[in-house]
Amino acid sequence: MDSGLITLFLPIALAIVMAGLGLELTIKDFARVSKHPKAVLIALFCQLILLVGIAFLICKILALPPLLAVGLMLLAASPGGSTANLFSYLYKGDIALNITLTAINALIAAVFLPIIVNFSILHFMHEGQQVGLQFAKVLQVFAIILVPVCIGMLIRHYAPRTAEKMNRPVRIFAVVFLLIIILGAIIKERNNLIEYIGQIGFATALFCAISLCIGYFVPRLEPYRVCRRVNILRDYPDDKTKLYPRN
Repeated sequence: MDSGLITLFLPIALAIVMAGLGLELTIKDFARVSKHPKAVLIALFCQLILLVGIAFLICKILALPPLLAVGLMLLAASPGGSTANLFSYLYKGDIALNITLTAINALIAAVFLPIIVNFSILHFMHEGQQVGLQFAKVLQVFAIILVPVCIGMLIRHYAPRTAEKMNRPVRIFAVVFLLIIILGAIIKERNNLIEYIGQIGFATALFCAISLCIGYFVPRLEPYRVCRRVNILRDYPDDKTKLYPRN
């Protein structure tokens, strides 16, 4: 898939999908989320502490090549992104919580992600290369996710019948868009997939399996409703960060 088409089409499509999420939200949904701070804290703990530590242990135990070890650490530290919101939308999860966590994660990642990446480069590659603060990422989240969501919420508030009619077409578009993202990523990175599957395949599968278990079991320390709100987010970190890392 041509990188120019991805650069042009991806943000537009994401904005449409995020606006579709907004069609199902009201201010009351976010007010409800504010009454359950433990859900946010649990998700952040899993994201920032547990999974980064587990990725580090996997890199050390399996003795991954330095570049691939840095890549796995980047994956672990990446904030939840629009794909997590999309899955929450398709599976009728708590969209308001997911979007709230996406915004908070983006703010934290502006500082946290460079720290983890710089540590990983220094530890695994023994190089002094530095990655700067990612404040542009925060602006990107607001532009591609939060602004379209707000537009969708306004449509629901002022034209609820229109919002109801748009819901099904947007949901269908979201499914098609998700399939295009997955297929496009596989086609674009097919050579790298073939080349690195033997080196990183098991480590990645192990990390994903542990990630799923953490996302499912750790939130169960809290009541069920808190649990069901958290476990989708962790398994879909930011799509642009994980799909297009470069040496």
